[in-house]
Amino acid sequence: MDIIKPPQRKVLPDIITPQEVEYIINNTRELRYQTYILTVYSMGLRLSEALNLKVGDIDSNRMKVHIRQGKGKKDRFVTLPKFTLYALRRYWTTHHHRELLFPGGKTPEQRCEAVKSMSQGGLQTSFKVIVQSCGISVIAMAHT
Repeated sequence: MDIIKPPQRKVLPDIITPQEVEYIINNTRELRYQTYILTVYSMGLRLSEALNLKVGDIDSNRMKVHIRQGKGKKDRFVTLPKFTLYALRRYWTTHHHRELLFPGGKTPEQRCEAVKSMSQGGLQTSFKVIVQSCGISVIAMAHT
């Protein structure tokens, strides 16, 4: 007996305009989320790629960032915009973690001693709250 699969629906995702991204970044109150969102959007990174960034992955002389084990377990280099470098440096001075750029923890002291990066689920939830507080009607995820 032949089994017939129903056709899969392909739905295009909602898109956030560059002006909305700028508005989201400028209206994010917490520096760690503001820096994270700026990093993801300015370099075109995936959620986990940005979370797994390490201090040693930043090459400020060549203005490149080494993305390790990205999609398909492949390494790649992406261009690092100057304003993103300045934002990353500013955020790093709040916690001075030896290895991680986005360590977990609520306070700077906890972030300094953290062994893991921020949680992916917590980031997604925070992003939804930030988008709603900005009054953007698009159903947005961090990858949108």
